[in-house]
Amino acid sequence: MNLTSPITLPRAAGVCLKAEHYGDVLSGDRSTPFFEIHAENYFHDGGPAHRHLAAIRADHALSVHGVALSLGGLDDPDPLHLQRLRRLLDRYEPQAFSEHLAWTVHDGVYLNDLLPFPYTRAALDRVCAHIDATQAATGRRLLLENPATYLRFAHSEIPETEFLAEVVARSGCGLLLDVNNVHVCAVNHGFDALAYLAAFPLFAVGEIHLAGHARNVDTAGNRLLIDAHDRAVDPAVWKLYEAVIARTGPVPTLVEWDNDLPTFATLREEAVRAQSRLDAVAAAPGAAHAAA
Repeated sequence: MNLTSPITLPRAAGVCLKAEHYGDVLSGDRSTPFFEIHAENYFHDGGPAHRHLAAIRADHALSVHGVALSLGGLDDPDPLHLQRLRRLLDRYEPQAFSEHLAWTVHDGVYLNDLLPFPYTRAALDRVCAHIDATQAATGRRLLLENPATYLRFAHSEIPETEFLAEVVARSGCGLLLDVNNVHVCAVNHGFDALAYLAAFPLFAVGEIHLAGHARNVDTAGNRLLIDAHDRAVDPAVWKLYEAVIARTGPVPTLVEWDNDLPTFATLREEAVRAQSRLDAVAAAPGAAHAAA
């Protein structure tokens, strides 16, 4: 498949773009190398959101992050959704486009959540077919994000890292590595996050996500982390991030903060923390470089 628009985000730290922060960005921010938007928030044709985004896009790189394609679902991607997505991508020509390894739609009903599924051979075929359809419809390479999950399926046949590697090999997509999701899953399911990352197909990573998580307990009293995106990045996630970029070199990194939004200055402080780590890796002798 001849895919246009390779991943060309700057190898630097960006932040999510929220309507509450339009004014801060448009008042003269030049320190943020790129912003990321949720695609579905801009599926309409006009209005203030598009005016603001067009002005911001003129001065900044852009990543478009989808949340509703339901790549892991039983239904094929909705043709109307793909049409709207293509129109948005053509309009703003982002430097990256990503989606989740999850399902969100069943029998035409959108469930407003990113839901897990068992990693079986049938699921692998289905996800690859859905990514093929998406990349064909948009003409762009997709970055697939590893999920945050709160349960595992007894009849999964394939470890998650192997599942992702096979999807990359078969579809030609890239990966979005959400380091917070790795930590959340490691705690919730009791595995070693560093061992997971050692098996992760880092060669395919075109973007990294960082975010905060909430702490809770399950009905058995065990520690449970929730991918809440409502606070600063946890120290444990920073350590995992450092371990990743020590292997990959600088990779475009996005700080997510979707709930209990802070001031834009606070959000930028998180990006500065990520940037300092990227700069340190870039300055290290013999620094590696991501291949995606």
